[in-house]
Formats: sequence, C-alpha cells, structure tokens
Amino acid sequence: MKEKANLTKKQFEVLKYIYHAIRKDNLPPTIREMADEFSLSVGTIQDHLKALVKKGFISITKNTSRGISLIREQLFKVPVLGRVQAGMPIYAVEDLIGYLDLDEMIFPEEDVFALRVKGDSMIGAGILPDDFILIRKQEFASPENIVVAMIGDEVTVKTLRKRNGVYFLDPANKAYQPIEVNGDVSIVGKVIKVLRNYG
Repeated sequence: MKEKANLTKKQFEVLKYIYHAIRKDNLPPTIREMADEFSLSVGTIQDHLKALVKKGFISITKNTSRGISLIREQLFKVPVLGRVQAGMPIYAVEDLIGYLDLDEMIFPEEDVFALRVKGDSMIGAGILPDDFILIRKQEFASPENIVVAMIGDEVTVKTLRKRNGVYFLDPANKAYQPIEVNGDVSIVGKVIKVLRNYG
C-alpha cells in the first residue's frame, strides 16, 4: 500500500470520502457535496480531484455530476500473506495468497497485512482457527501485546509477556507452553485486529 505515500493528506481524505460514499450509497459524491464536507471551495475540490486523476486513483466522466469512478480499489484491501500458527511455530513463507476486502477497516494503515490463523493456542484470547488477524509490521512490542514472532525460520502468534526480567511468548491455551524469547526470536508485528471467519 505504498501508493498512498504519493497522496497529500487532503487528497487521501477526499479519496477516502469518495470510497465511503460509493460503498454506502453505490453512488459517488458530487463536487458540491465534497466542498461542503470539507468546508473547501469547489475550485479547491476540483484541484484535488485532478491530482487524484493524474495519480491514477480515480477517473472522471465529464459533464456528469456524479461521474467519479475508483480505479485502484486494491488500495483499500489488505494483503493476505499466508497462515500463522497459533500452536507450535510453523515454517514461515511470506506468500501473497490474496487480499482481504475490509468494510470495517477501510483504508488500512501502511504496512498492515493479514494472516490466517492455524491452531488453537490463542483461543483464550479470542483468536480461533481460521480467523484472520491483521498485523502492523513493527520490530518492537510491549508486554501484553499480541504479536506475530519469528523463531528461527518459523512463525507463531502469541502474547508477549515479561516475567522476572525475561520475555516470553505466552499462549492463551493451557495445553501449550510459553516460549522464552532469546536471540532466535524476533517480532514481525503487532496484532491490531481479529476478523472472524464464518466460512
């Protein structure tokens, strides 16, 4: 989602507004509606729209009041990179297997990706097999954060905890043992959302 870095803050807000309007009403907003929403002049909104067209995010049909179409909807989706083990760590393969289209998390943050959970070691934390978890890539986390961690070449999801000055990756299922964090363990990212898979 590095494409978003090409947008100014206001261009991004306008694009987000357009996206919400289309998803909610199946109809793009008018320039006047956007001007009212952002308390900007019609001319300023037109400038933002021209920039969004030039950068390849929307197209505009001339002489039509609601002639805006989204082009790069992949911007609004989270890449699913594979599975993560909630149990014993499994070998990590960062393969793009698809995209998650999230109505409830429109315009995800930079460096957010999804993994599908395999295993039951985090059921006590409300993370069930086949759930999707959204992870923000970061190398550091605080105790009590639920994280995705690399152990050598394997990956797992656990809660980071500190006991007697030692860090552990704790499961949320008594059938599994904590994993002590040592030189072989690195944080991949922090879990920021769990999405239940009902299919």
